[in-house]
Amino acid sequence: MEPTTGRGVIARAKGEPVSVETILVPAPIEGEAVVRVQACGVCHTDLHYREGGINDDFPFLLGHEAAGIVEAVGPGVTSVAPGDFVILNWRAVCGSCRACRRGRPWYCFATHNATQRMTLEDGTPLSAALGIGAFADRTLVAAGQCTKVDPRAKPEAVGLLGCGVMAGLGAAMLTGEVGTGDSVAVFGCGGVGCAAIAGALLAGAQKVIAVDIDPRKLALARQFGATDTVDAGAGDPVEAIRRLTEGNGADVCIEAVGNPEVMRQAFYARDLAGTLVQVGVPTPTMTVELPMIDFFGRGGRLKPSWYGDCLPSRDFPLLVDLYLQGRLDLDRFVSETIALDEVEAAFHRMERGEVLRSVVVL
Repeated sequence: MEPTTGRGVIARAKGEPVSVETILVPAPIEGEAVVRVQACGVCHTDLHYREGGINDDFPFLLGHEAAGIVEAVGPGVTSVAPGDFVILNWRAVCGSCRACRRGRPWYCFATHNATQRMTLEDGTPLSAALGIGAFADRTLVAAGQCTKVDPRAKPEAVGLLGCGVMAGLGAAMLTGEVGTGDSVAVFGCGGVGCAAIAGALLAGAQKVIAVDIDPRKLALARQFGATDTVDAGAGDPVEAIRRLTEGNGADVCIEAVGNPEVMRQAFYARDLAGTLVQVGVPTPTMTVELPMIDFFGRGGRLKPSWYGDCLPSRDFPLLVDLYLQGRLDLDRFVSETIALDEVEAAFHRMERGEVLRSVVVL
């Protein structure tokens, strides 16, 4: 395969609107694959990149929550082949770090990205968001970032497993280890929170309490199966959750906002020995202060959830099968489909809380 040109969404400088520009995609070398992108979700992490909240390695090629068709692979690649329908992931495990050697590859400390870099027409190297860069006609990734799934699935729906929806599902099913008959409270009912609600129900939760300050989000949470809702702006959500759980608190509380005060609420809304999962992404300056006697006396577990503790090669095919069986409604997460040149406007709709996910369809 020769190098190819295409269009991609570029963030050139901190805080500046994105632009659609011509990019150059190299032919894949050993360990790499070129994927023709079919759909890519607009995730808040892409906005973090544009705002300089991840690093300042501009210009960025944004987009990472995607699905598409493998066009070409480099020498020695056997895990995927041209024509395969794949979901892209940013956890291409190395197999040799201390986490992988201990049988915990979902904590891999040395995940793979493509060795080569895509560029602008003038040769300026691009930093691909989360090593993917999928707001583009095609992208170059490590072969391990491609997870082959059933091609009958809709790209715009299952591509969302590449980041936000997987983060929420995994926060409940994997990090939180929600079990049959558990009570679960989810704080923040955007895309990740609604996915956590869906994951809790898949895992067998009996009661799922949605907590938010936005009535629109609470209505969405009901659509995803929440059994109860709590308006956190109308009173103390901790007391409301206790009233809904016979005075005990929830077995698992999932913080999907990334806010210190919300995390404190989730901490105290747990039952004794309950689990707190934090999946909401905080800023680097945020801190949480808790009385040590409460940390000690309440017991249980406090667990951050990074990518829902997922292992893409294991979890993506399973979840796609559940989607095709009608047991996991991924279509409901897709608020709208848009074109590449509409990403900047979609960022603003996301900031205003008007959508769960805008999805670029190519």
